[in-house]
Amino acid sequence: MKGRQIILDHIDGREAAALMVDGKLEDFLIDANKPRPGTIYRATALKPMKGQGGLFLSTPDGNAFFRQIKGIAPGDALTVQVTGYADEGKALPVTTKLLFKSRYAIVTPDAPGLNISRRIRDDDLRDELMLIAKDEMQGHEMGLILRSSCADAEGEDIAEDIRTMLALAEIALGDDSKTPETLTEGDGPHVLAWRDWVEPAEVVTEAGSFESHGVLDALDALQDPAVRLSGGGTLYVEPTRALVAVDVNTGADSSFAAGTKANFACAKELPRQLRLRGLGGQIVLDLAPMPKKDRRGFEASLRAQLKADGIDTVLAGWTPLGNYELQRKRARLPLSQVLA
Repeated sequence: MKGRQIILDHIDGREAAALMVDGKLEDFLIDANKPRPGTIYRATALKPMKGQGGLFLSTPDGNAFFRQIKGIAPGDALTVQVTGYADEGKALPVTTKLLFKSRYAIVTPDAPGLNISRRIRDDDLRDELMLIAKDEMQGHEMGLILRSSCADAEGEDIAEDIRTMLALAEIALGDDSKTPETLTEGDGPHVLAWRDWVEPAEVVTEAGSFESHGVLDALDALQDPAVRLSGGGTLYVEPTRALVAVDVNTGADSSFAAGTKANFACAKELPRQLRLRGLGGQIVLDLAPMPKKDRRGFEASLRAQLKADGIDTVLAGWTPLGNYELQRKRARLPLSQVLA
């Protein structure tokens, strides 16, 4: 089916959302039995961990790890936000730099100033958005970011979004108790779909839509480590305990440029595969043989695709053995784990 579809359904009683583009699964979100990224706690500081550059915090959902020690004493209360999922058996990753994020607006209590997405380039529109931002933020010391989705939004919708996020921030920051408490829950898959998948799309909400629209078949295909690439090559994505191993093969193509073509096809497809499979951490690419002069072009292509992907990923570079390394934020749980 041509076009974009946002499909909202459930799997085994858990909320889930799928983004289909021209009949192909482009993104998938599913709830897990763990604290959601974006959850805000009032936490209590425990004993600093010498040599680890941080300390553990007590939260209602177990211990969290905060990478800072200076100026914090055991027993101090901190307001922190979950930044991602933790590895099995490890503490929740948190930060004190809170973000109150919605479809059009992001309120930033620790970063004053009014900012508009650089993707909005029309000067007249930027002026209109700045007027809305100034009107709604007047008298507040918090910062504001207006997202690129504001380009196609009504002014009142944007203003309402700002007011909602401001009210949420004030409630969370106005709590001065000392005991650990959950102040706000992170957004679930259906709200995240509304918040982040902002391009025009048909929205499907009928029960059983995952099956009727091919989502379940696409999820089954993701259980296979092999991915067919354009041009005949194959990509293998295999997570291990220590890292995610990615192997690129040229297939039947034995031409001089086969390796380069397969690697560029990998650069285009890899972010989608990592996103759908929920994989992060250290990622090592064992690429097909290609001339060193093509490395810069490969890196530029991969960087562009990862930027559009939206999940923080550091391009660490080439190893002495000619592999390429990435470090990716654990923004999601592995699909194999949540669907087990």
